[in-house]
Amino acid sequence: MVDTVKAKLSESKIARWIALFLVSSTMFFAYFFVDIASPLKTMFESQYHWSSDAFGFYGGQEFFFNVFLGFLIISGIILDKMGIRFTLITSGLTMVAGALIKIYALTYVNVEAHTTLFWMNYPNTVWVACLGFAVFGIGVEMAGITVSKTIVKWFTGKELALAMGLEMAIARLGVFAVMWLSPIFAEKHGPANSFIWGLVFLSIGFLTFFIYTFMDARLDKQESLTTVSNPEDEFRISDIGKIFSNPGFLAIAGLCVLFYSAIFPFQRFAPQMLASKLMIDEGIASRYVSMFPIGAMILTPFIGYFLDKKGLGAKMMLYGAILLTVSHLIFALVPAHAFNASIAVFTIIILGIAFSLVPASMWPSVPKIVENRYLGSAYGLIFWIQNIGLWGVPMLIGYALTKANPGVFEDIAAGLKDQTAYDYTVPELIFTGFGISAIILSVVLRSVDKKKRFGLDLPNKK
Repeated sequence: MVDTVKAKLSESKIARWIALFLVSSTMFFAYFFVDIASPLKTMFESQYHWSSDAFGFYGGQEFFFNVFLGFLIISGIILDKMGIRFTLITSGLTMVAGALIKIYALTYVNVEAHTTLFWMNYPNTVWVACLGFAVFGIGVEMAGITVSKTIVKWFTGKELALAMGLEMAIARLGVFAVMWLSPIFAEKHGPANSFIWGLVFLSIGFLTFFIYTFMDARLDKQESLTTVSNPEDEFRISDIGKIFSNPGFLAIAGLCVLFYSAIFPFQRFAPQMLASKLMIDEGIASRYVSMFPIGAMILTPFIGYFLDKKGLGAKMMLYGAILLTVSHLIFALVPAHAFNASIAVFTIIILGIAFSLVPASMWPSVPKIVENRYLGSAYGLIFWIQNIGLWGVPMLIGYALTKANPGVFEDIAAGLKDQTAYDYTVPELIFTGFGISAIILSVVLRSVDKKKRFGLDLPNKK
Protein backbone atom coordinates (compact mmCIF):
# COMPACT_ATOMS: atom_id res chain seq x y z
CA MET A 1 0.00 0.00 0.00
CA VAL A 2 2.82 2.40 0.91
CA ASP A 3 4.63 1.67 -2.36
CA THR A 4 1.43 2.36 -4.30
CA VAL A 5 0.97 5.72 -2.62
CA LYS A 6 4.57 6.70 -3.32
CA ALA A 7 4.07 5.80 -6.97
CA LYS A 8 1.24 8.30 -7.42
CA LEU A 9 1.92 11.01 -9.98
CA SER A 10 1.24 13.75 -7.42
CA GLU A 11 4.19 12.48 -5.39
CA SER A 12 6.50 13.13 -8.33
CA LYS A 13 7.81 16.71 -8.39
CA ILE A 14 8.35 16.58 -12.14
CA ALA A 15 4.82 15.29 -12.80
CA ARG A 16 2.99 17.83 -10.65
CA TRP A 17 5.00 20.76 -12.06
CA ILE A 18 4.26 19.57 -15.59
CA ALA A 19 0.57 19.39 -14.67
CA LEU A 20 0.78 22.93 -13.31
CA PHE A 21 2.48 24.19 -16.47
CA LEU A 22 -0.19 22.66 -18.72
CA VAL A 23 -3.20 24.16 -16.94
CA SER A 24 -1.40 27.48 -16.38
CA SER A 25 -0.63 27.76 -20.09
CA THR A 26 -4.33 27.65 -20.88
CA MET A 27 -5.00 30.45 -18.40
CA PHE A 28 -2.22 32.50 -20.02
CA PHE A 29 -4.04 32.35 -23.36
CA ALA A 30 -7.41 32.94 -21.67
CA TYR A 31 -6.20 36.11 -19.91
CA PHE A 32 -4.66 37.26 -23.17
CA PHE A 33 -8.07 37.07 -24.82
CA VAL A 34 -9.89 38.73 -21.90
CA ASP A 35 -8.02 42.03 -22.30
CA ILE A 36 -7.57 42.19 -26.07
CA ALA A 37 -9.85 45.24 -26.31
CA SER A 38 -8.26 47.13 -23.39
CA PRO A 39 -5.46 48.87 -25.37
CA LEU A 40 -7.87 49.59 -28.24
CA LYS A 41 -10.55 51.75 -26.59
CA THR A 42 -9.87 54.79 -28.73
CA MET A 43 -9.82 52.62 -31.87
CA PHE A 44 -13.24 51.24 -30.92
CA GLU A 45 -14.48 54.81 -30.48
CA SER A 46 -13.27 55.95 -33.89
CA GLN A 47 -13.85 52.80 -36.00
CA TYR A 48 -16.89 51.20 -34.33
CA HIS A 49 -18.42 54.30 -32.65
CA TRP A 50 -18.37 52.80 -29.17
CA SER A 51 -18.82 55.41 -26.43
CA SER A 52 -17.18 55.02 -22.99
CA ASP A 53 -20.37 53.69 -21.46
CA ALA A 54 -20.75 51.25 -24.40
CA PHE A 55 -17.16 50.11 -23.87
CA GLY A 56 -17.81 49.70 -20.15
CA PHE A 57 -21.03 47.83 -20.86
CA TYR A 58 -19.13 45.45 -23.13
CA GLY A 59 -16.45 44.94 -20.45
CA GLY A 60 -19.03 43.88 -17.88
CA GLN A 61 -20.86 41.36 -20.04
CA GLU A 62 -18.10 38.78 -19.66
CA PHE A 63 -19.84 37.96 -16.40
CA PHE A 64 -23.54 38.33 -17.39
CA PHE A 65 -24.46 34.65 -17.69
CA ASN A 66 -22.35 33.76 -14.66
CA VAL A 67 -24.14 36.29 -12.48
CA PHE A 68 -27.75 36.25 -13.67
CA LEU A 69 -28.11 32.65 -14.85
CA GLY A 70 -25.89 31.26 -12.10
CA PHE A 71 -23.48 29.54 -14.48
CA LEU A 72 -20.60 29.82 -12.03
CA ILE A 73 -22.56 28.09 -9.31
CA ILE A 74 -23.58 25.47 -11.85
CA SER A 75 -19.93 25.18 -12.92
CA GLY A 76 -18.87 24.51 -9.33
CA ILE A 77 -21.50 21.82 -8.94
CA ILE A 78 -20.52 20.29 -12.32
CA LEU A 79 -16.91 20.26 -11.16
CA ASP A 80 -17.76 18.45 -7.92
CA LYS A 81 -20.12 16.00 -9.67
CA MET A 82 -18.44 15.38 -13.07
CA GLY A 83 -14.81 15.91 -12.20
CA ILE A 84 -11.90 17.95 -13.47
CA ARG A 85 -11.46 16.46 -16.95
CA PHE A 86 -15.05 16.96 -18.09
CA THR A 87 -15.11 20.50 -16.74
CA LEU A 88 -11.79 21.48 -18.32
CA ILE A 89 -12.83 20.31 -21.79
CA THR A 90 -16.22 21.99 -21.46
CA SER A 91 -14.65 25.28 -20.38
CA GLY A 92 -12.14 25.22 -23.25
CA LEU A 93 -14.79 24.63 -25.91
CA THR A 94 -16.98 27.36 -24.42
CA MET A 95 -14.15 29.91 -24.54
CA VAL A 96 -13.50 29.12 -28.21
CA ALA A 97 -17.23 29.45 -29.03
CA GLY A 98 -17.40 32.86 -27.35
CA ALA A 99 -14.31 34.04 -29.22
CA LEU A 100 -15.88 33.07 -32.56
CA ILE A 101 -19.00 35.12 -31.78
CA LYS A 102 -16.89 38.19 -30.93
CA ILE A 103 -14.94 37.88 -34.18
CA TYR A 104 -18.22 37.64 -36.09
CA ALA A 105 -19.43 40.83 -34.35
CA LEU A 106 -16.38 42.85 -35.39
CA THR A 107 -16.13 41.40 -38.90
CA TYR A 108 -19.62 40.91 -40.30
CA VAL A 109 -22.06 43.05 -38.27
CA ASN A 110 -23.01 46.44 -39.73
CA VAL A 111 -20.95 49.10 -37.94
CA GLU A 112 -23.56 51.83 -38.46
CA ALA A 113 -26.62 49.86 -37.28
CA HIS A 114 -27.94 50.51 -33.77
CA THR A 115 -30.44 48.63 -31.60
CA THR A 116 -32.21 49.63 -28.39
CA LEU A 117 -32.39 46.89 -25.73
CA PHE A 118 -33.18 47.34 -22.06
CA TRP A 119 -33.57 51.09 -22.66
CA MET A 120 -29.98 51.29 -23.95
CA ASN A 121 -29.12 52.24 -27.51
CA TYR A 122 -25.80 50.82 -28.68
CA PRO A 123 -24.30 49.79 -32.04
CA ASN A 124 -25.18 46.24 -33.07
CA THR A 125 -21.49 45.39 -32.92
CA VAL A 126 -21.67 46.05 -29.16
CA TRP A 127 -24.63 43.75 -28.60
CA VAL A 128 -23.20 40.82 -30.59
CA ALA A 129 -19.73 41.27 -29.08
CA CYS A 130 -21.33 41.29 -25.62
CA LEU A 131 -23.04 37.98 -26.38
CA GLY A 132 -19.69 36.51 -27.38
CA PHE A 133 -18.00 37.91 -24.27
CA ALA A 134 -20.75 36.47 -22.06
CA VAL A 135 -20.32 33.00 -23.60
CA PHE A 136 -16.55 33.30 -23.31
CA GLY A 137 -17.00 34.38 -19.68
CA ILE A 138 -18.78 31.12 -18.85
CA GLY A 139 -15.77 29.21 -20.12
CA VAL A 140 -12.99 31.31 -18.60
CA GLU A 141 -14.55 31.42 -15.13
CA MET A 142 -15.32 27.70 -15.26
CA ALA A 143 -11.68 27.16 -16.19
CA GLY A 144 -10.56 29.36 -13.29
CA ILE A 145 -12.34 27.36 -10.59
CA THR A 146 -11.33 24.07 -12.19
CA VAL A 147 -7.66 25.05 -12.34
CA SER A 148 -7.82 26.10 -8.67
CA LYS A 149 -9.19 22.70 -7.66
CA THR A 150 -6.66 20.99 -9.93
CA ILE A 151 -3.79 22.70 -8.12
CA VAL A 152 -5.24 21.74 -4.74
CA LYS A 153 -5.47 18.14 -6.00
CA TRP A 154 -1.78 17.99 -6.92
CA PHE A 155 -0.19 20.24 -4.30
CA THR A 156 -2.10 19.92 -1.00
CA GLY A 157 0.45 19.39 1.76
CA LYS A 158 3.23 20.36 -0.60
CA GLU A 159 3.93 23.65 -2.40
CA LEU A 160 0.28 24.77 -2.61
CA ALA A 161 0.67 28.56 -2.32
CA LEU A 162 3.77 28.52 -4.51
CA ALA A 163 1.90 26.54 -7.17
CA MET A 164 -1.08 28.88 -7.08
CA GLY A 165 1.29 31.83 -7.20
CA LEU A 166 3.06 30.46 -10.26
CA GLU A 167 -0.27 29.76 -11.98
CA MET A 168 -1.38 33.33 -11.37
CA ALA A 169 2.00 34.62 -12.53
CA ILE A 170 1.79 32.73 -15.82
CA ALA A 171 -1.81 33.87 -16.31
CA ARG A 172 -0.85 37.52 -15.64
CA LEU A 173 1.87 37.19 -18.25
CA GLY A 174 -1.01 36.92 -20.72
CA VAL A 175 -2.08 40.45 -19.70
CA PHE A 176 1.48 41.70 -20.24
CA ALA A 177 1.59 40.10 -23.68
CA VAL A 178 -1.75 41.48 -24.82
CA MET A 179 -0.86 45.05 -23.81
CA TRP A 180 2.07 44.88 -26.23
CA LEU A 181 0.69 42.67 -29.00
CA SER A 182 -2.95 43.74 -29.34
CA PRO A 183 -2.10 47.27 -30.62
CA ILE A 184 0.38 45.72 -33.07
CA PHE A 185 -2.18 43.21 -34.37
CA ALA A 186 -4.79 45.96 -34.74
CA GLU A 187 -2.50 48.58 -36.30
CA LYS A 188 -3.04 47.58 -39.95
CA HIS A 189 -6.20 45.46 -39.96
CA GLY A 190 -8.19 46.85 -37.04
CA PRO A 191 -9.41 45.34 -33.75
CA ALA A 192 -10.90 42.27 -35.46
CA ASN A 193 -7.39 41.10 -36.34
CA SER A 194 -6.39 41.18 -32.67
CA PHE A 195 -9.36 38.98 -31.81
CA ILE A 196 -8.48 36.51 -34.58
CA TRP A 197 -4.99 36.13 -33.14
CA GLY A 198 -6.58 35.73 -29.72
CA LEU A 199 -8.64 32.83 -31.06
CA VAL A 200 -5.48 31.17 -32.38
CA PHE A 201 -3.91 31.42 -28.91
CA LEU A 202 -7.09 30.12 -27.26
CA SER A 203 -7.00 27.07 -29.51
CA ILE A 204 -3.46 26.35 -28.35
CA GLY A 205 -4.69 26.71 -24.77
CA PHE A 206 -7.46 24.22 -25.36
CA LEU A 207 -4.83 21.75 -26.59
CA THR A 208 -2.85 22.08 -23.33
CA PHE A 209 -6.03 21.40 -21.33
CA PHE A 210 -6.61 18.31 -23.46
CA ILE A 211 -3.08 17.03 -22.90
CA TYR A 212 -3.45 17.50 -19.14
CA THR A 213 -6.58 15.31 -19.01
CA PHE A 214 -4.44 12.24 -19.65
CA MET A 215 -2.36 13.01 -16.55
CA ASP A 216 -5.50 13.62 -14.52
CA ALA A 217 -7.00 10.31 -15.63
CA ARG A 218 -3.87 8.43 -14.57
CA LEU A 219 -3.79 10.14 -11.16
CA ASP A 220 -7.47 9.35 -10.57
CA LYS A 221 -6.83 5.70 -11.43
CA GLN A 222 -3.97 5.57 -8.94
CA GLU A 223 -5.99 7.27 -6.21
CA SER A 224 -8.92 4.90 -6.73
CA LEU A 225 -6.63 2.03 -5.73
CA THR A 226 -5.81 3.61 -2.40
CA THR A 227 -9.02 5.47 -1.54
CA VAL A 228 -12.17 3.92 -0.13
CA SER A 229 -15.33 5.70 -1.27
CA ASN A 230 -17.44 7.15 1.52
CA PRO A 231 -20.99 8.35 0.76
CA GLU A 232 -20.54 11.01 3.45
CA ASP A 233 -17.75 12.58 1.39
CA GLU A 234 -19.92 13.14 -1.67
CA PHE A 235 -21.17 16.64 -2.51
CA ARG A 236 -24.83 17.44 -1.78
CA ILE A 237 -26.84 20.47 -2.88
CA SER A 238 -27.59 21.19 0.79
CA ASP A 239 -23.87 21.85 1.29
CA ILE A 240 -24.31 25.23 -0.41
CA GLY A 241 -26.14 26.40 2.73
CA LYS A 242 -23.21 25.27 4.85
CA ILE A 243 -20.84 27.26 2.66
CA PHE A 244 -22.85 30.47 3.01
CA SER A 245 -23.14 30.02 6.77
CA ASN A 246 -19.35 29.97 7.08
CA PRO A 247 -18.17 33.46 8.22
CA GLY A 248 -14.67 32.81 6.87
CA PHE A 249 -16.09 32.07 3.44
CA LEU A 250 -18.24 35.21 3.48
CA ALA A 251 -15.29 37.39 4.50
CA ILE A 252 -13.00 36.01 1.80
CA ALA A 253 -15.76 36.23 -0.83
CA GLY A 254 -16.42 39.86 0.10
CA LEU A 255 -12.74 40.72 0.02
CA CYS A 256 -12.45 38.98 -3.34
CA VAL A 257 -15.22 41.01 -5.01
CA LEU A 258 -13.91 44.32 -3.63
CA PHE A 259 -10.30 43.66 -4.57
CA TYR A 260 -10.91 42.34 -8.06
CA SER A 261 -13.43 45.12 -8.76
CA ALA A 262 -10.55 47.57 -8.32
CA ILE A 263 -8.20 45.55 -10.57
CA PHE A 264 -9.81 43.97 -13.62
CA PRO A 265 -12.16 46.85 -14.55
CA PHE A 266 -9.18 49.17 -14.05
CA GLN A 267 -7.26 47.17 -16.67
CA ARG A 268 -10.06 47.82 -19.17
CA PHE A 269 -9.57 51.57 -18.93
CA ALA A 270 -5.96 51.91 -17.75
CA PRO A 271 -4.29 52.44 -21.17
CA GLN A 272 -6.56 55.34 -22.03
CA MET A 273 -6.35 56.71 -18.47
CA LEU A 274 -2.54 56.84 -18.60
CA ALA A 275 -2.65 58.25 -22.14
CA SER A 276 -4.90 61.04 -20.83
CA LYS A 277 -2.71 61.72 -17.79
CA LEU A 278 0.59 61.65 -19.66
CA MET A 279 -0.62 63.09 -23.00
CA ILE A 280 0.84 60.15 -24.93
CA ASP A 281 -0.36 57.62 -27.50
CA GLU A 282 -2.64 54.87 -26.15
CA GLY A 283 -0.35 52.15 -27.55
CA ILE A 284 2.60 53.55 -25.59
CA ALA A 285 0.41 53.88 -22.48
CA SER A 286 -0.57 50.20 -22.75
CA ARG A 287 3.13 49.30 -22.44
CA TYR A 288 3.25 51.15 -19.13
CA VAL A 289 0.19 49.17 -18.03
CA SER A 290 1.98 45.95 -19.01
CA MET A 291 4.38 46.54 -16.12
CA PHE A 292 1.52 45.87 -13.73
CA PRO A 293 1.15 42.15 -14.48
CA ILE A 294 4.94 41.79 -14.79
CA GLY A 295 5.34 42.99 -11.20
CA ALA A 296 2.65 40.57 -10.09
CA MET A 297 4.20 37.77 -12.13
CA ILE A 298 7.64 38.21 -10.55
CA LEU A 299 6.48 38.65 -6.97
CA THR A 300 3.60 36.17 -6.70
CA PRO A 301 5.70 32.95 -6.73
CA PHE A 302 7.99 34.34 -4.02
CA ILE A 303 5.00 35.32 -1.92
CA GLY A 304 3.54 31.86 -2.48
CA TYR A 305 6.81 30.26 -1.33
CA PHE A 306 6.79 32.47 1.79
CA LEU A 307 3.18 31.54 2.56
CA ASP A 308 4.00 27.84 2.26
CA LYS A 309 6.96 28.16 4.62
CA LYS A 310 5.93 30.93 7.04
CA GLY A 311 2.19 31.60 6.55
CA LEU A 312 0.73 35.05 7.40
CA GLY A 313 -1.94 34.80 4.68
CA ALA A 314 -4.48 37.00 6.49
CA LYS A 315 -1.88 39.72 7.09
CA MET A 316 -0.82 39.62 3.43
CA MET A 317 -4.41 40.27 2.33
CA LEU A 318 -4.57 43.34 4.58
CA TYR A 319 -1.26 44.71 3.29
CA GLY A 320 -2.40 44.15 -0.29
CA ALA A 321 -5.64 46.05 0.28
CA ILE A 322 -3.68 49.00 1.71
CA LEU A 323 -1.34 49.14 -1.29
CA LEU A 324 -4.31 48.87 -3.65
CA THR A 325 -5.90 51.92 -2.02
CA VAL A 326 -2.68 53.94 -2.12
CA SER A 327 -2.14 53.29 -5.83
CA HIS A 328 -5.64 54.40 -6.84
CA LEU A 329 -5.38 57.48 -4.61
CA ILE A 330 -2.24 58.49 -6.49
CA PHE A 331 -3.97 58.05 -9.85
CA ALA A 332 -6.97 60.04 -8.59
CA LEU A 333 -5.35 62.93 -6.73
CA VAL A 334 -2.09 63.73 -8.53
CA PRO A 335 -3.07 66.36 -11.12
CA ALA A 336 -2.19 65.85 -14.78
CA HIS A 337 0.38 68.68 -14.83
CA ALA A 338 2.33 67.00 -11.99
CA PHE A 339 1.85 63.45 -13.22
CA ASN A 340 4.79 61.98 -15.17
CA ALA A 341 6.10 58.65 -16.43
CA SER A 342 8.07 57.98 -13.22
CA ILE A 343 4.98 58.44 -11.05
CA ALA A 344 2.99 56.24 -13.43
CA VAL A 345 5.53 53.41 -13.30
CA PHE A 346 5.89 53.70 -9.51
CA THR A 347 2.14 53.56 -8.99
CA ILE A 348 1.70 50.63 -11.34
CA ILE A 349 4.43 48.76 -9.46
CA ILE A 350 2.58 49.38 -6.18
CA LEU A 351 -0.60 48.04 -7.76
CA GLY A 352 1.33 45.01 -9.04
CA ILE A 353 2.61 44.28 -5.52
CA ALA A 354 -0.96 44.50 -4.20
CA PHE A 355 -2.10 42.14 -6.94
CA SER A 356 0.57 39.71 -5.80
CA LEU A 357 -0.23 39.82 -2.11
CA VAL A 358 -4.00 39.34 -2.12
CA PRO A 359 -4.66 36.54 -4.68
CA ALA A 360 -1.55 34.60 -3.62
CA SER A 361 -2.88 34.65 -0.05
CA MET A 362 -6.60 34.36 -0.78
CA TRP A 363 -6.92 31.30 -3.00
CA PRO A 364 -4.77 28.91 -0.89
CA SER A 365 -6.83 30.02 2.13
CA VAL A 366 -10.09 28.61 0.74
CA PRO A 367 -9.19 24.91 1.44
CA LYS A 368 -8.57 25.96 5.05
CA ILE A 369 -12.12 27.23 5.57
CA VAL A 370 -14.23 24.65 3.63
CA GLU A 371 -14.30 20.88 3.34
CA ASN A 372 -12.70 19.29 0.28
CA ARG A 373 -15.92 17.58 -0.84
CA TYR A 374 -17.47 20.93 -1.72
CA LEU A 375 -14.29 22.81 -2.53
CA GLY A 376 -15.28 23.13 -6.20
CA SER A 377 -18.63 24.64 -5.24
CA ALA A 378 -16.96 26.99 -2.77
CA TYR A 379 -14.60 28.27 -5.47
CA GLY A 380 -17.56 28.55 -7.83
CA LEU A 381 -19.56 30.61 -5.32
CA ILE A 382 -16.60 32.91 -4.63
CA PHE A 383 -16.11 33.45 -8.36
CA TRP A 384 -19.87 34.08 -8.71
CA ILE A 385 -19.83 36.75 -6.02
CA GLN A 386 -16.68 38.20 -7.59
CA ASN A 387 -18.39 38.23 -10.98
CA ILE A 388 -21.24 40.39 -9.64
CA GLY A 389 -18.70 43.15 -9.11
CA LEU A 390 -16.83 42.48 -12.34
CA TRP A 391 -20.14 42.68 -14.24
CA GLY A 392 -21.37 45.91 -12.69
CA VAL A 393 -18.18 47.91 -12.11
CA PRO A 394 -17.05 48.33 -15.76
CA MET A 395 -20.51 49.71 -16.57
CA LEU A 396 -20.31 52.01 -13.54
CA ILE A 397 -16.87 53.27 -14.61
CA GLY A 398 -17.96 53.78 -18.21
CA TYR A 399 -21.06 55.69 -17.09
CA ALA A 400 -19.05 57.82 -14.63
CA LEU A 401 -16.44 58.56 -17.30
CA THR A 402 -19.09 59.68 -19.77
CA LYS A 403 -20.87 61.90 -17.20
CA ALA A 404 -17.60 63.43 -16.01
CA ASN A 405 -16.51 64.18 -19.59
CA PRO A 406 -19.56 65.54 -21.47
CA GLY A 407 -19.12 65.77 -25.24
CA VAL A 408 -15.65 64.17 -25.29
CA PHE A 409 -16.70 60.92 -27.00
CA GLU A 410 -18.59 62.83 -29.69
CA ASP A 411 -15.51 64.97 -30.38
CA ILE A 412 -13.25 61.90 -30.56
CA ALA A 413 -15.65 60.12 -32.93
CA ALA A 414 -15.75 63.26 -35.11
CA GLY A 415 -11.94 63.48 -35.14
CA LEU A 416 -11.88 66.76 -33.22
CA LYS A 417 -10.06 65.38 -30.14
CA ASP A 418 -7.88 62.41 -29.28
CA GLN A 419 -7.86 60.03 -26.28
CA THR A 420 -5.97 62.50 -24.10
CA ALA A 421 -9.13 64.56 -23.62
CA TYR A 422 -10.54 62.36 -20.83
CA ASP A 423 -10.40 63.19 -17.11
CA TYR A 424 -10.31 59.95 -15.05
CA THR A 425 -10.48 61.48 -11.54
CA VAL A 426 -14.02 60.26 -10.76
CA PRO A 427 -13.43 56.64 -11.90
CA GLU A 428 -10.22 56.48 -9.88
CA LEU A 429 -12.01 57.74 -6.75
CA ILE A 430 -14.54 54.93 -7.23
CA PHE A 431 -11.67 52.39 -7.36
CA THR A 432 -10.23 54.00 -4.21
CA GLY A 433 -13.53 53.42 -2.42
CA PHE A 434 -13.31 49.72 -3.22
CA GLY A 435 -9.80 49.66 -1.77
CA ILE A 436 -10.87 51.30 1.49
CA SER A 437 -13.72 48.81 1.82
CA ALA A 438 -11.25 45.96 1.19
CA ILE A 439 -9.06 47.22 4.06
CA ILE A 440 -12.02 47.13 6.42
CA LEU A 441 -13.04 43.63 5.36
CA SER A 442 -9.44 42.38 5.68
CA VAL A 443 -9.51 43.46 9.32
CA VAL A 444 -12.83 41.63 9.76
CA LEU A 445 -11.34 38.49 8.18
CA ARG A 446 -8.42 38.51 10.63
CA SER A 447 -10.88 38.77 13.51
CA VAL A 448 -12.96 35.84 12.17
CA ASP A 449 -9.80 33.79 11.69
CA LYS A 450 -8.80 34.31 15.34
CA LYS A 451 -12.25 33.27 16.58
CA LYS A 452 -12.74 30.26 14.29
CA ARG A 453 -9.07 29.19 14.20
CA PHE A 454 -9.00 28.54 10.46
CA GLY A 455 -5.25 28.92 10.51
CA LEU A 456 -5.05 31.48 7.71
CA ASP A 457 -1.76 32.79 9.10
CA LEU A 458 -0.27 29.29 9.41
CA PRO A 459 2.11 27.78 6.77
CA ASN A 460 0.52 25.74 3.98
CA LYS A 461 3.26 23.14 3.72
CA LYS A 462 3.03 20.18 6.07
